[in-house]
Amino acid sequence: MSPISRGLRKAYCKKLSKSTISMNTQILKKFGEKIRRIRRERGISQEKLAHEAGIERSYMGAIERGERNPTLLKIYKIVTTLKVNSSELLPF
Repeated sequence: MSPISRGLRKAYCKKLSKSTISMNTQILKKFGEKIRRIRRERGISQEKLAHEAGIERSYMGAIERGERNPTLLKIYKIVTTLKVNSSELLPF
């Protein structure tokens, strides 16, 4: 691959990465906002949800703020604790 091609590819990947990161951040924020809304509707504190789901409270807060990308297992624990269908969390 020529240096020009390599440079163009690097610039494209950098641009793509920024837009992908932005989209991912928006998805995580919307997901977290939905969890927070459902939790509040049910009158459950963040601390209680975290404890019953077996998740650290600070990590639960980070999920709600869209700062963390929870694993499927953590999402399952949250959904089970909130007693909601996973389809209520997705799509936004």
